[in-house]
Amino acid sequence: MRKNIVAGNWKMNNDLSQTESLIDDLKNKTKTSNAEVMVAPTFTNLYHAYEALKSTSIEVVAQNMHFAENGAYTGEVNANMLKSVGVETVILGHSERRAYFNETDEMLAKKVDAALANGLRVIFCFGEELADRKSGNHEAVVESQIKNALFHLGVSAFKNIVLAYEPVWAIGTGETASPEQAQDMHAFIRKTLADTYGNDVANGISILYGGSVKPGNAQEIFSKPDVDGGLIGGAALNADDFFAIVNAF
Repeated sequence: MRKNIVAGNWKMNNDLSQTESLIDDLKNKTKTSNAEVMVAPTFTNLYHAYEALKSTSIEVVAQNMHFAENGAYTGEVNANMLKSVGVETVILGHSERRAYFNETDEMLAKKVDAALANGLRVIFCFGEELADRKSGNHEAVVESQIKNALFHLGVSAFKNIVLAYEPVWAIGTGETASPEQAQDMHAFIRKTLADTYGNDVANGISILYGGSVKPGNAQEIFSKPDVDGGLIGGAALNADDFFAIVNAF
């Protein structure tokens, strides 16, 4: 049985006092769904968030990490550093990392390997740009991103991977893939996995949708058979909105 997951990516938002305030709000909310709930604060607030939420069912996850074990990588954070502050899951491959920090499929493959080698679960992000969608090339782009970064792995590795499909044209734009578009792509992703790794892997992996998910559209998106939850951006910064999405299952 696949897990339903709602993960809030706070991106570069919230200083310490704002983080404390949002966490307090989250702790006062009631979860009525069976969804696994995650939040991803900034690096500077990871440990504080972990300490504040460790008595709850909300998991604190990281937004990124470097592939190296250590060394002269100024400003970077490695897997062991994340684990040392209580983090067990890391988001990799977000479209903003790809676009603004030139992260390639090859680099992401190394990050995935480092995360898994250090016992971290990975939320792996991918998705097409608007030009790819308009040209009908969206499936080929997504297939390439998945295969280049993940298809060197063995079957057992996929137990520690969550996939997150995020059409770039629907992130922070107010545009959202229709529930049907999301379902079609999620089904294609699952088939791509099944063709190489078999149905057990394909049917066992959670695939999240990311792209302007809001309380008003979450239930319809999450109702699709191959959509297992969401990677939430802006709406995750408001506790009421975030829990409305969590409870949309």
